[in-house]
Amino acid sequence: MSIADNIFISMCRDIIDNGTDTKGEKVRPVWEDGSPAHTVKRFGVVNRYDLRKEFPALTLRRTAIKSCTDEVLWIWQRKSNNIHDLQAHIWDSWADASGSIGKAYGYQMGVVHEYKEGLFDQTDRVIFDLKNNPYSRRIMTNIYVHQDLHEMGLYPCAYSMTFNVTHEKNSEKLTLNAILNQRSNDVLAANNWNVCQYAVLVHMLAQVCNMNAGEFVHVIADAHIYDRHIPLVEELIAREPLPAPDFWLNPEIKDFYDFTPDDVKLINYQTHEQIKNIPIAV
Repeated sequence: MSIADNIFISMCRDIIDNGTDTKGEKVRPVWEDGSPAHTVKRFGVVNRYDLRKEFPALTLRRTAIKSCTDEVLWIWQRKSNNIHDLQAHIWDSWADASGSIGKAYGYQMGVVHEYKEGLFDQTDRVIFDLKNNPYSRRIMTNIYVHQDLHEMGLYPCAYSMTFNVTHEKNSEKLTLNAILNQRSNDVLAANNWNVCQYAVLVHMLAQVCNMNAGEFVHVIADAHIYDRHIPLVEELIAREPLPAPDFWLNPEIKDFYDFTPDDVKLINYQTHEQIKNIPIAV
């Protein structure tokens, strides 16, 4: 049965049973009707996924793998901050009339910085170091840039990736591991979406750098379930996990900038029915 499902069920049960409630406190998010969107939350949630064992897509409900891949490529590959470059409509509420979300996400990935080896944006610096300095402990990104926060439609939630390369016994290839740091995570709406898209990213970077994908660690400072989501989550985690899907990444792609969402597939992906009409706090 899916390991990712069991991790998700355990996390949700812990948040609901042991979390703290923000009811009565001043909070920023609101529901569409204008009422405050309170949460039950846990601080410092750490989930580990071994990408050598399975791809961590939930079977409790379906995660749209092509859409979440499109978003991570929008940020890391296209380095865009405009929703017109994105197929999904998940960012529409935070964009201006031109479609821009300001100096957020892809904008920050595309900013060029000067290093002693030359000029790189953050994506290209990661790829350069993985190929040339794989044992460096400095292979990381950061898009939470304080001087630009006032020009962002939404402060970055998933804001930093740290990469670490190991040499496993009896393996000719190096292994690429990664940590995703996230300041805030809407567990029902976005948790597995984020897990899947950054697991895809690790697989992609490993392939173009001639490595194997290893561990993906998801660190969440504030893992929360919104008050109106709790009944939906209870229904979801009562379901029985199914076998994890097989992951396919187009082996012909050797350049990160050649990947498209069509180069990613989940094979034998069995899931329970989708939970529809999830209310989203903004």
